[in-house]
Amino acid sequence: MKALHFGAGNIGKGLIGYLLNKSGYDVCFVDVNDTAVERINENHNYLLEIIDENRTVETISPVRALDGKSQDDVVDAIVDADLITTSVGANNLSKIAPVLSKGLAKRVHLGKNKVDLIANENMIDASSALKEEIRKNVSDEEMDTLLSHVGFPNSAIDRLSLSEEREEGERTLVEPYYEWLIEKSGMKNPDLPVIKDATYVETLESFIERKLYIVNLGHAATAYKGFLEGYPTIQSALKNPQIEKFLKAILLESARYLIEKHNFASKEMCDFIEQTIKRFKNENISDEVTRVGRAPIRKLGANERLVKPTMELFQKGYQVENLSIAVASAFLFDYPEDEESVTLQAYIHEHGIDEAIAHFTGIKESALRTKIKENYFRLQEDKTIVTSNER
Repeated sequence: MKALHFGAGNIGKGLIGYLLNKSGYDVCFVDVNDTAVERINENHNYLLEIIDENRTVETISPVRALDGKSQDDVVDAIVDADLITTSVGANNLSKIAPVLSKGLAKRVHLGKNKVDLIANENMIDASSALKEEIRKNVSDEEMDTLLSHVGFPNSAIDRLSLSEEREEGERTLVEPYYEWLIEKSGMKNPDLPVIKDATYVETLESFIERKLYIVNLGHAATAYKGFLEGYPTIQSALKNPQIEKFLKAILLESARYLIEKHNFASKEMCDFIEQTIKRFKNENISDEVTRVGRAPIRKLGANERLVKPTMELFQKGYQVENLSIAVASAFLFDYPEDEESVTLQAYIHEHGIDEAIAHFTGIKESALRTKIKENYFRLQEDKTIVTSNER
Protein backbone atom coordinates (compact mmCIF):
# COMPACT_ATOMS: atom_id res chain seq x y z
CA MET A 1 0.00 0.00 0.00
CA LYS A 2 1.23 3.48 -0.90
CA ALA A 3 0.84 6.54 1.29
CA LEU A 4 1.56 10.03 -0.04
CA HIS A 5 2.25 12.63 2.63
CA PHE A 6 2.52 16.36 1.99
CA GLY A 7 5.02 17.93 4.37
CA ALA A 8 8.37 16.43 5.36
CA GLY A 9 8.58 18.48 8.53
CA ASN A 10 8.60 17.51 12.19
CA ILE A 11 5.02 16.25 12.46
CA GLY A 12 5.17 14.64 9.03
CA LYS A 13 8.18 12.55 9.99
CA GLY A 14 7.66 12.37 13.75
CA LEU A 15 4.05 11.19 13.77
CA ILE A 16 2.26 10.67 10.45
CA GLY A 17 5.10 9.11 8.45
CA TYR A 18 6.20 7.17 11.53
CA LEU A 19 2.82 5.49 12.07
CA LEU A 20 2.18 4.93 8.36
CA ASN A 21 5.55 3.21 8.08
CA LYS A 22 4.77 1.07 11.15
CA SER A 23 1.48 0.11 9.50
CA GLY A 24 3.21 -1.28 6.42
CA TYR A 25 2.69 1.63 4.02
CA ASP A 26 5.33 2.66 1.50
CA VAL A 27 5.64 6.31 2.45
CA CYS A 28 6.43 9.06 -0.03
CA PHE A 29 6.82 12.63 1.23
CA VAL A 30 6.13 15.74 -0.83
CA ASP A 31 7.94 18.93 0.14
CA VAL A 32 9.13 22.15 -1.51
CA ASN A 33 12.27 22.26 0.65
CA ASP A 34 15.07 20.92 -1.55
CA THR A 35 17.26 20.00 1.41
CA ALA A 36 14.48 18.00 3.07
CA VAL A 37 13.79 16.09 -0.14
CA GLU A 38 17.46 15.39 -0.81
CA ARG A 39 18.08 14.14 2.73
CA ILE A 40 15.25 11.62 2.53
CA ASN A 41 16.21 10.37 -0.91
CA GLU A 42 19.91 10.07 -0.08
CA ASN A 43 19.40 7.06 2.19
CA HIS A 44 15.67 6.37 1.78
CA ASN A 45 15.29 6.63 5.55
CA TYR A 46 15.43 9.04 8.46
CA LEU A 47 16.30 8.73 12.12
CA LEU A 48 13.71 9.24 14.84
CA GLU A 49 14.73 9.58 18.48
CA ILE A 50 12.25 9.21 21.33
CA ILE A 51 13.09 11.83 23.92
CA ASP A 52 12.86 9.94 27.19
CA GLU A 53 15.32 8.43 29.63
CA ASN A 54 16.31 5.68 27.18
CA ARG A 55 16.70 7.93 24.10
CA THR A 56 15.63 5.10 21.79
CA VAL A 57 16.57 5.70 18.14
CA GLU A 58 14.57 4.15 15.30
CA THR A 59 15.33 4.09 11.59
CA ILE A 60 12.21 4.80 9.55
CA SER A 61 12.62 3.01 6.24
CA PRO A 62 11.92 2.70 3.37
CA VAL A 63 10.78 6.24 2.55
CA ARG A 64 11.25 8.52 -0.41
CA ALA A 65 10.41 12.11 -1.28
CA LEU A 66 9.22 14.19 -4.20
CA ASP A 67 9.96 17.82 -4.96
CA GLY A 68 6.66 19.64 -4.49
CA LYS A 69 7.63 21.99 -7.31
CA SER A 70 7.63 19.09 -9.81
CA GLN A 71 3.89 19.15 -10.39
CA ASP A 72 3.69 16.31 -12.91
CA ASP A 73 5.51 13.92 -10.57
CA VAL A 74 3.25 14.89 -7.68
CA VAL A 75 0.11 14.44 -9.78
CA ASP A 76 1.24 10.93 -10.76
CA ALA A 77 1.92 10.10 -7.10
CA ILE A 78 -1.57 11.29 -6.15
CA VAL A 79 -3.01 8.98 -8.78
CA ASP A 80 -1.06 5.99 -7.47
CA ALA A 81 -1.60 6.58 -3.74
CA ASP A 82 -3.86 4.44 -1.57
CA LEU A 83 -3.94 7.11 1.14
CA ILE A 84 -3.09 10.82 1.06
CA THR A 85 -2.20 12.80 4.19
CA THR A 86 -0.87 16.26 4.96
CA SER A 87 0.94 18.21 7.68
CA VAL A 88 1.97 21.37 5.87
CA GLY A 89 0.62 23.97 8.28
CA ALA A 90 -2.87 25.42 8.22
CA ASN A 91 -1.79 28.45 6.19
CA ASN A 92 -0.35 26.27 3.42
CA LEU A 93 -3.45 24.21 2.60
CA SER A 94 -4.38 26.66 -0.15
CA LYS A 95 -0.93 26.19 -1.68
CA ILE A 96 -1.24 22.42 -2.11
CA ALA A 97 -4.90 22.50 -3.18
CA PRO A 98 -4.20 23.15 -6.91
CA VAL A 99 -1.96 20.12 -7.40
CA LEU A 100 -4.27 17.96 -5.30
CA SER A 101 -7.19 19.06 -7.46
CA LYS A 102 -5.36 17.99 -10.63
CA GLY A 103 -4.19 14.70 -9.18
CA LEU A 104 -7.58 13.76 -7.74
CA ALA A 105 -9.34 14.67 -11.01
CA LYS A 106 -6.89 12.45 -12.92
CA ARG A 107 -7.60 9.59 -10.46
CA VAL A 108 -11.30 9.85 -11.16
CA HIS A 109 -10.74 10.03 -14.92
CA LEU A 110 -8.60 6.88 -14.82
CA GLY A 111 -11.14 4.99 -12.72
CA LYS A 112 -8.88 4.56 -9.68
CA ASN A 113 -10.20 3.33 -6.34
CA LYS A 114 -11.73 5.72 -3.86
CA VAL A 115 -9.18 7.44 -1.66
CA ASP A 116 -9.15 9.26 1.66
CA LEU A 117 -7.38 12.59 2.12
CA ILE A 118 -6.56 13.37 5.76
CA ALA A 119 -5.23 16.83 6.63
CA ASN A 120 -3.38 16.78 9.96
CA GLU A 121 -2.99 20.43 10.86
CA ASN A 122 -3.20 22.45 14.06
CA MET A 123 -6.75 23.62 13.39
CA ILE A 124 -10.29 22.35 13.78
CA ASP A 125 -11.64 20.35 10.80
CA ALA A 126 -8.50 20.70 8.69
CA SER A 127 -9.64 18.11 6.13
CA SER A 128 -12.90 20.00 5.66
CA ALA A 129 -10.89 23.19 5.19
CA LEU A 130 -8.69 21.49 2.58
CA LYS A 131 -11.81 20.25 0.80
CA GLU A 132 -13.02 23.85 0.51
CA GLU A 133 -9.64 24.94 -0.84
CA ILE A 134 -9.87 22.23 -3.50
CA ARG A 135 -13.39 23.42 -4.33
CA LYS A 136 -11.90 26.80 -5.32
CA ASN A 137 -9.84 25.08 -8.02
CA VAL A 138 -12.57 23.09 -9.77
CA SER A 139 -16.05 23.60 -11.18
CA ASP A 140 -19.15 22.66 -9.16
CA GLU A 141 -19.69 19.64 -11.39
CA GLU A 142 -16.09 18.49 -11.00
CA MET A 143 -16.33 18.91 -7.22
CA ASP A 144 -19.46 16.79 -7.05
CA THR A 145 -17.62 14.05 -8.94
CA LEU A 146 -14.59 14.33 -6.65
CA LEU A 147 -16.73 14.06 -3.54
CA SER A 148 -18.13 10.75 -4.75
CA HIS A 149 -14.60 9.33 -4.97
CA VAL A 150 -12.60 11.17 -2.29
CA GLY A 151 -13.14 11.13 1.46
CA PHE A 152 -12.06 14.01 3.68
CA PRO A 153 -12.06 12.55 7.21
CA ASN A 154 -11.09 15.10 9.83
CA SER A 155 -8.41 14.22 12.33
CA ALA A 156 -6.74 15.36 15.52
CA ILE A 157 -3.04 14.90 16.15
CA ASP A 158 -0.87 15.42 19.17
CA ARG A 159 2.85 14.88 19.51
CA LEU A 160 5.67 17.25 20.27
CA SER A 161 8.11 16.78 17.42
CA LEU A 162 11.35 18.68 16.78
CA SER A 163 14.45 18.35 14.65
CA GLU A 164 18.10 18.59 15.54
CA GLU A 165 21.30 18.65 13.53
CA ARG A 166 23.83 15.97 14.44
CA GLU A 167 27.16 14.98 12.94
CA GLU A 168 25.45 12.19 11.07
CA GLY A 169 22.75 14.57 9.81
CA GLU A 170 19.30 15.74 10.85
CA ARG A 171 17.40 13.72 13.44
CA THR A 172 13.70 13.93 14.28
CA LEU A 173 13.10 14.17 18.04
CA VAL A 174 9.73 13.17 19.48
CA GLU A 175 8.19 12.87 22.92
CA PRO A 176 6.96 9.40 23.94
CA TYR A 177 3.30 10.49 23.98
CA TYR A 178 1.31 10.68 20.75
CA GLU A 179 -2.27 10.63 19.54
CA TRP A 180 -3.81 10.44 16.08
CA LEU A 181 -7.60 10.46 16.00
CA ILE A 182 -9.44 9.91 12.71
CA GLU A 183 -13.14 10.51 12.13
CA LYS A 184 -14.60 7.37 10.54
CA SER A 185 -17.67 9.06 9.11
CA GLY A 186 -15.62 11.00 6.57
CA MET A 187 -13.86 7.99 5.06
CA LYS A 188 -14.61 6.69 1.56
CA ASN A 189 -12.28 3.69 1.33
CA PRO A 190 -13.54 0.93 3.63
CA ASP A 191 -10.80 -1.45 2.46
CA LEU A 192 -7.98 0.78 3.70
CA PRO A 193 -5.76 -1.06 6.22
CA VAL A 194 -6.07 0.22 9.76
CA ILE A 195 -3.29 2.61 10.72
CA LYS A 196 -1.45 1.14 13.68
CA ASP A 197 -1.93 3.07 16.94
CA ALA A 198 -4.32 5.57 15.34
CA THR A 199 -7.74 5.79 17.00
CA TYR A 200 -10.86 5.82 14.84
CA VAL A 201 -13.81 7.69 16.36
CA GLU A 202 -17.37 8.52 15.30
CA THR A 203 -17.02 12.23 16.04
CA LEU A 204 -13.96 14.34 16.74
CA GLU A 205 -15.31 17.57 18.14
CA SER A 206 -14.81 16.82 21.83
CA PHE A 207 -11.26 15.47 21.30
CA ILE A 208 -10.26 18.32 18.98
CA GLU A 209 -11.51 20.92 21.43
CA ARG A 210 -9.84 19.16 24.35
CA LYS A 211 -6.50 19.35 22.53
CA LEU A 212 -7.00 22.89 21.28
CA TYR A 213 -8.26 24.37 24.54
CA ILE A 214 -5.93 22.47 26.88
CA VAL A 215 -2.75 21.38 25.07
CA ASN A 216 -2.50 24.12 22.43
CA LEU A 217 -3.82 26.79 24.79
CA GLY A 218 -1.36 25.79 27.51
CA HIS A 219 1.56 25.62 25.10
CA ALA A 220 0.85 29.07 23.68
CA ALA A 221 0.17 30.65 27.08
CA THR A 222 3.44 29.29 28.46
CA ALA A 223 5.30 30.58 25.42
CA TYR A 224 3.93 34.11 25.72
CA LYS A 225 4.55 34.25 29.48
CA GLY A 226 7.99 32.76 29.09
CA PHE A 227 8.80 35.26 26.34
CA LEU A 228 7.74 38.18 28.55
CA GLU A 229 9.98 37.02 31.38
CA GLY A 230 12.95 36.31 29.12
CA TYR A 231 12.95 32.51 29.21
CA PRO A 232 14.27 30.89 26.01
CA THR A 233 12.28 27.64 26.18
CA ILE A 234 9.01 26.21 27.47
CA GLN A 235 10.97 23.89 29.75
CA SER A 236 13.05 26.68 31.32
CA ALA A 237 9.93 28.82 31.83
CA LEU A 238 8.16 26.03 33.69
CA LYS A 239 11.02 25.71 36.13
CA ASN A 240 9.59 28.93 37.55
CA PRO A 241 6.94 27.72 40.04
CA GLN A 242 4.86 30.86 39.47
CA ILE A 243 4.61 30.21 35.73
CA GLU A 244 3.70 26.54 36.29
CA LYS A 245 1.07 27.58 38.83
CA PHE A 246 -0.28 30.17 36.41
CA LEU A 247 -0.42 27.60 33.58
CA LYS A 248 -2.43 25.21 35.73
CA ALA A 249 -4.82 28.01 36.69
CA ILE A 250 -5.41 28.84 33.00
CA LEU A 251 -6.09 25.21 32.12
CA LEU A 252 -8.46 24.67 35.02
CA GLU A 253 -10.48 27.67 33.86
CA SER A 254 -10.56 26.38 30.28
CA ALA A 255 -11.49 22.89 31.45
CA ARG A 256 -14.79 24.29 32.71
CA TYR A 257 -15.75 25.04 29.10
CA LEU A 258 -15.01 21.45 28.05
CA ILE A 259 -16.84 19.98 31.03
CA GLU A 260 -19.91 22.09 30.29
CA LYS A 261 -19.98 21.44 26.54
CA HIS A 262 -18.76 17.85 26.21
CA ASN A 263 -19.55 16.34 29.61
CA PHE A 264 -15.96 15.41 30.37
CA ALA A 265 -15.65 14.30 33.99
CA SER A 266 -13.86 16.76 36.25
CA LYS A 267 -11.32 14.13 37.35
CA GLU A 268 -10.67 13.18 33.74
CA MET A 269 -9.91 16.79 32.89
CA CYS A 270 -7.68 17.23 35.96
CA ASP A 271 -5.72 14.12 35.01
CA PHE A 272 -5.40 15.34 31.42
CA ILE A 273 -4.12 18.71 32.63
CA GLU A 274 -1.50 17.07 34.86
CA GLN A 275 -0.37 14.86 31.98
CA THR A 276 -0.16 17.90 29.68
CA ILE A 277 1.96 19.91 32.12
CA LYS A 278 4.23 16.91 32.64
CA ARG A 279 4.75 16.69 28.88
CA PHE A 280 5.61 20.39 28.69
CA LYS A 281 8.18 20.01 31.49
CA ASN A 282 10.08 17.15 29.83
CA GLU A 283 13.67 18.34 30.31
CA ASN A 284 14.89 16.13 27.49
CA ILE A 285 13.17 18.61 25.15
CA SER A 286 14.25 22.17 24.39
CA ASP A 287 11.23 23.87 22.84
CA GLU A 288 11.85 27.54 22.07
CA VAL A 289 9.16 29.98 23.20
CA THR A 290 9.57 31.91 19.95
CA ARG A 291 8.71 28.78 17.95
CA VAL A 292 5.67 27.92 20.06
CA GLY A 293 4.46 31.53 20.15
CA ARG A 294 4.73 32.17 16.42
CA ALA A 295 1.68 33.31 14.44
CA PRO A 296 -0.03 35.18 17.30
CA ILE A 297 -2.72 36.66 15.04
CA ARG A 298 -3.99 33.21 14.11
CA LYS A 299 -3.87 32.10 17.73
CA LEU A 300 -5.92 35.14 18.77
CA GLY A 301 -8.75 34.25 16.40
CA ALA A 302 -12.31 34.05 17.74
CA ASN A 303 -12.45 30.25 17.46
CA GLU A 304 -8.85 29.67 18.45
CA ARG A 305 -7.12 28.37 21.58
CA LEU A 306 -6.81 31.60 23.56
CA VAL A 307 -10.05 33.38 22.79
CA LYS A 308 -12.84 30.83 22.32
CA PRO A 309 -12.91 29.38 25.86
CA THR A 310 -12.39 32.87 27.30
CA MET A 311 -15.41 34.28 25.46
CA GLU A 312 -17.65 31.28 26.07
CA LEU A 313 -16.94 31.15 29.80
CA PHE A 314 -17.26 34.90 30.25
CA GLN A 315 -20.67 34.88 28.55
CA LYS A 316 -21.82 32.15 30.95
CA GLY A 317 -20.59 34.00 33.99
CA TYR A 318 -17.58 31.84 34.79
CA GLN A 319 -14.22 33.17 35.95
CA VAL A 320 -11.74 34.01 33.20
CA GLU A 321 -9.18 36.00 35.17
CA ASN A 322 -6.22 33.85 34.18
CA LEU A 323 -7.43 33.23 30.64
CA SER A 324 -7.77 36.97 30.07
CA ILE A 325 -4.15 37.41 31.17
CA ALA A 326 -3.12 34.73 28.67
CA VAL A 327 -4.94 36.59 25.88
CA ALA A 328 -3.30 39.88 26.92
CA SER A 329 0.15 38.31 26.89
CA ALA A 330 -0.24 37.26 23.26
CA PHE A 331 -0.61 40.93 22.29
CA LEU A 332 2.81 41.51 23.90
CA PHE A 333 4.58 38.92 21.75
CA ASP A 334 6.94 41.36 20.05
CA TYR A 335 9.28 39.15 18.03
CA PRO A 336 10.65 40.77 14.84
CA GLU A 337 11.44 37.44 13.17
CA ASP A 338 7.77 36.42 13.15
CA GLU A 339 5.72 38.05 10.38
CA GLU A 340 2.43 37.95 12.28
CA SER A 341 4.07 39.42 15.38
CA VAL A 342 5.36 42.35 13.31
CA THR A 343 1.90 42.92 11.83
CA LEU A 344 0.26 42.69 15.26
CA GLN A 345 2.64 45.18 16.88
CA ALA A 346 2.27 47.61 13.96
CA TYR A 347 -1.52 47.49 14.31
CA ILE A 348 -1.32 48.15 18.06
CA HIS A 349 1.06 51.05 17.47
CA GLU A 350 -1.26 52.62 14.89
CA HIS A 351 -4.69 51.90 16.38
CA GLY A 352 -4.11 51.21 20.08
CA ILE A 353 -4.61 48.06 22.12
CA ASP A 354 -8.36 48.49 22.63
CA GLU A 355 -9.07 48.48 18.91
CA ALA A 356 -6.52 45.70 18.37
CA ILE A 357 -8.32 43.45 20.86
CA ALA A 358 -11.64 44.00 19.10
CA HIS A 359 -10.12 43.59 15.64
CA PHE A 360 -8.13 40.41 16.15
CA THR A 361 -10.27 38.52 18.69
CA GLY A 362 -13.78 39.47 17.61
CA ILE A 363 -14.77 39.88 21.26
CA LYS A 364 -17.92 42.00 21.44
CA GLU A 365 -18.33 42.27 25.22
CA SER A 366 -16.79 45.58 26.29
CA ALA A 367 -16.29 44.33 29.86
CA LEU A 368 -14.14 41.43 28.64
CA ARG A 369 -12.15 43.66 26.29
CA THR A 370 -11.53 46.03 29.20
CA LYS A 371 -10.33 43.16 31.38
CA ILE A 372 -7.86 42.06 28.68
CA LYS A 373 -6.70 45.64 28.13
CA GLU A 374 -6.07 46.17 31.85
CA ASN A 375 -4.03 42.96 31.97
CA TYR A 376 -2.11 44.09 28.89
CA PHE A 377 -0.99 47.31 30.59
CA ARG A 378 -0.28 45.48 33.85
CA LEU A 379 1.94 42.98 32.05
CA GLN A 380 3.67 45.80 30.19
CA GLU A 381 4.60 47.44 33.48
CA ASP A 382 5.46 44.29 35.42
CA LYS A 383 6.24 41.16 33.44
CA THR A 384 6.23 38.93 36.52
CA ILE A 385 3.38 36.42 36.44
CA VAL A 386 0.87 36.51 39.25
CA THR A 387 -2.22 34.32 39.25
CA SER A 388 -5.54 36.04 39.86
CA ASN A 389 -6.02 34.60 43.35
CA GLU A 390 -2.69 36.07 44.51
CA ARG A 391 -3.46 39.69 43.71
